[in-house]
Amino acid sequence: MQAKPSLEDTLSLMRDLRARCDWDAAQTHESLRPYLIEEAYEVDDAIRAGDDVKLREELGDLLLQVLFHAVLAEERGAFTMYDVAEGFITKMKGRHPHLYGDGVRQSWEEMKAKRRSSIVDGLPADLPALHRAFRLQDRAAGVGFDWPDVAGPIEKVEEELGEVRNELKESPASKSSAPVFDAAYQRLEEEIGDLLFAVVNLSRKAGVHPALALDKANVKFARRFGAVEQMAAARGFKPGEASLDQLDGMWDEVKDTE
Repeated sequence: MQAKPSLEDTLSLMRDLRARCDWDAAQTHESLRPYLIEEAYEVDDAIRAGDDVKLREELGDLLLQVLFHAVLAEERGAFTMYDVAEGFITKMKGRHPHLYGDGVRQSWEEMKAKRRSSIVDGLPADLPALHRAFRLQDRAAGVGFDWPDVAGPIEKVEEELGEVRNELKESPASKSSAPVFDAAYQRLEEEIGDLLFAVVNLSRKAGVHPALALDKANVKFARRFGAVEQMAAARGFKPGEASLDQLDGMWDEVKDTE
């Protein structure tokens, strides 16, 4: 029986590609950045779809990026894949002192907080805003800046919603389809940002990741409105030609069928 390929085999293949393929040989850490991000999103799409065949394929593509960067670093004499593996093992054991030592169980954020000078240390600036908000709040909680339960975040959401309502009464932007980028707009933008941040914190405290929750809400909305569009076409008009009452009625019909 033929032995299954190992991770060592994948590393050897990557080195061979660097030696014999013109395209692979021309790549740098910088040139590969867009591919790394793209492959991560493709893995995420496969997980969202629940497609194991696609997930296996996309994990392979993501592994290619890991191998690529490791071999590039190896060629520069910076570090090797074995150094990456050593760092991984050290970090994972350090995260679980109750399993690989005589330490006590504690949250990872609490352990990392002791090594940081600020909650923003090491947090990528280009993280999507929703995820960055979640991570900032998670890190703040790691140093004790957190409500004991969801009651506080709920009150904060209600407070911020009230402030948005107040700004909408004063903002010309709320009365026009075209935003007016004046001081009133900036105040409204700030208050809506505070409201979104508060909702993210409520999600975190409730044990729900806001990015995943919003992603599912997006999928649900797209599915339902797609059904509204089909229903409108079957009744002889385009959604843009229908009144709000007609669209709302069809929306309710679609919801009732789910």
